[in-house]
Amino acid sequence: MNTEEIMAQDNEYVMQTYGRQPLALKKGKGAVVWDVEGRAYIDCVAGIAVNNVGHAHPRVAEAISKQAHKLIHTSNIYYTEEQVRLAKLLVEVSPHQKAFFCNSGAEANEGAIKLARKYTGKGEIIAMENSFHGRTITTITATGQHKYKKNFGPLTPGFKHVPYGNLEAVGEAITNETAAVLVEPVQGEGGIIIPPEGYLDELKKLCHENDVLLIFDEVQTGFGRTGEMFASQTFKVTPDITTLAKAIAGGFPMGAVMASEEVGNAFQPGDHAATFGGGPLACAAGLASVETIREEGLLVRSRENGEYFKNQLKELFLEHGLVEDVRGVGMMLGMEMDMPCSRMVDDMRLQGVLVNCTAEKVLRFVPPLVISQEQINDVTDCLDEILRRLSD
Repeated sequence: MNTEEIMAQDNEYVMQTYGRQPLALKKGKGAVVWDVEGRAYIDCVAGIAVNNVGHAHPRVAEAISKQAHKLIHTSNIYYTEEQVRLAKLLVEVSPHQKAFFCNSGAEANEGAIKLARKYTGKGEIIAMENSFHGRTITTITATGQHKYKKNFGPLTPGFKHVPYGNLEAVGEAITNETAAVLVEPVQGEGGIIIPPEGYLDELKKLCHENDVLLIFDEVQTGFGRTGEMFASQTFKVTPDITTLAKAIAGGFPMGAVMASEEVGNAFQPGDHAATFGGGPLACAAGLASVETIREEGLLVRSRENGEYFKNQLKELFLEHGLVEDVRGVGMMLGMEMDMPCSRMVDDMRLQGVLVNCTAEKVLRFVPPLVISQEQINDVTDCLDEILRRLSD
């Protein structure tokens, strides 16, 4: 089918919940994808920070294929070698000692909220304004953006929101019923918002002074996106609980809750579960993906090429008055415009570059960590040309 045929059948048979680009993708390799007509695009979306090891990485593809020929699904009633191997690997690369596997970021955040309530015996969760934590009823309640909640009430009780980066506001919000503070180390959907210097460290101290758990939502920042395996390592702050998904299995659906041994042991048999969580196929993909990040030097590439990319964007900031700010860490970058940027997304797609717009005015760049400097140059050259045209 061509793009028009695919779009027509999607409209007829699929619930229309997505604001899709008029583009039907067929294959990918590294940092490049191709549509059904054979046109190539440099991908700076990466499935929204998912394809960190690149599209169709041979190691991940082979792991999935080999496992699919052996055992696709069993049940968590039984043990599998793949699950315990991945749990051990995640403990090795993270600041935590225990893992629970699920299928998505929203599920991971739901699990973290349950774990915090079980461990503390308290029910209140403090989250941040401008945050994003998922699309379930509880995670849109935790999300600090009203647009995600509209028409979906009543919402889950027990949540309150404070401004991101405002330590005093967190302190004022904490009560004797507060179980945890939930925060993204970098707000992704909120517009690539970087925490103020020392904020996360002081937030941890404040939480522990008040016997409150600190939860990092690393669904978007995890697995090399910020230049270390996890943003907690980038900012040198260890939370009590970390939620993971997106890049954990190289594009295969998977999520996880990581916790310290003491907190993780609060979960007992029957407290929580996921039918597909930690299945052998997902875990095989996860093992291949995480090992690839470690063994192919993708953390270094994220730091070095991310800095190169940011400097290229900063040159555009200095040259074009339409650009209000460039910010980010590692390969998680945002360019804030003085206008809505959806038109620029369309213009770049037509010139062979895929980006997306978040927080209405922020172009978000989260390409595969394997993107080359030559490809980065092509992206910024395209952006430069569009900015010049818009300035005329």
